[in-house]
Amino acid sequence: MTEHRPAAGLLSNRIRPYAWGSTTAIPDLLGTPPTGEPQAELWLGAHPQAPSRLDRGTGPEPLTAVIARDPDGELGTAVTARFGPRLPFLLKVLAAEHALSVQVHPTEEQAAAGHAAEEAAGVPADAPHRLYKDRHHKPEMLCALDDFDALCGFRHPAATADLLAALHVPALGPWLDVLRTADPATALRTVLTEALGPGRARATGAATELSTALARSAERPGPHAHSYAAYAAAARDYPGDPGLIAALLLNHVRLGPGQAVYLDARVPHAYLRGTGVEIMANSDNVLRCGLTPKHIDTGALAAVVDFTPTAPALVEARPDGRGETHYPAPAAEFALSRLDLAGPTALRDPGPQILLCTAGTARLTGRTGPALTLNRGDSAYLPAGTEAVLDGNATLFRARVP
Repeated sequence: MTEHRPAAGLLSNRIRPYAWGSTTAIPDLLGTPPTGEPQAELWLGAHPQAPSRLDRGTGPEPLTAVIARDPDGELGTAVTARFGPRLPFLLKVLAAEHALSVQVHPTEEQAAAGHAAEEAAGVPADAPHRLYKDRHHKPEMLCALDDFDALCGFRHPAATADLLAALHVPALGPWLDVLRTADPATALRTVLTEALGPGRARATGAATELSTALARSAERPGPHAHSYAAYAAAARDYPGDPGLIAALLLNHVRLGPGQAVYLDARVPHAYLRGTGVEIMANSDNVLRCGLTPKHIDTGALAAVVDFTPTAPALVEARPDGRGETHYPAPAAEFALSRLDLAGPTALRDPGPQILLCTAGTARLTGRTGPALTLNRGDSAYLPAGTEAVLDGNATLFRARVP
């Protein structure tokens, strides 16, 4: 351990301007004027691509550099022993005005093997067809700040066949037969890989017809109207994209504010609309399954995706009775909770923490360093072992290592 314990400090964070992002949600959170350009994600953490900058009163510097200089002091010896000299989680604010690509993340073993193979093959790190940017897996969880539409995991193929048959799109006929007659994993694997590979032309034609059919079905009362509307919006975002077939294989879920969903490795998913706080392992490994102009490798997908039908992994919010609501997840790298302050709250953790204020004003007072004021949109980094008191009338999200 270091002789002088490092202090908490304010963070300034990078905004990622992906095309699917909202033009207003993140500026509204930060209290800044919209630029007219999409602002999709606000990254809070120490990812090498866009590290936050930490200011302890002597000027900001990249959080990656701060941690590299004293990993045991910043992260704690238990965290560095388990994860190495790197912050194991990445916190984000995600603001989707249009659908993200259907995607899947590899397991730790798949990521390590894939990264090693691409490194050995000399695939440049920034190549468009590069799949494995690092050696790590990327489990993630999203907690909605407003109504949030997402696609999570495969629906049972028989239920998907019924959903699609009601749309009366002839091009889907052969795939409906597969979904109804093959065993579930075989049916899902066949439809997904054919739609993105050999059957791409048929999938493109079907996607065009589906756009009209989905919009029409969304206007009719029924148990699937909300789902049809969500898929119709994705179809409008990506006209004629064969990945719409992949999207239609997945469960649609609508989260209300404060509800959360967990996405494990190998589970295909897509975020469609809404704003949420997202936490994940500190990785950038993404394999895409459609609704994107980016590279799709159907062979790699077939090897990574788990074709088992599964319900969305909704996370049960657990209030502790003292103003903190926990969102328990099985990931080793991260834990997420929401603090609804109505008085002083003691914060103590053996590992690093990040706080993000989403409403009100809070004051963080520690044993070392100056007191910090956190208004809506502000964030702070707390090094390992920080002893501090958080006070005020505010809502904050707290990210830490479990």
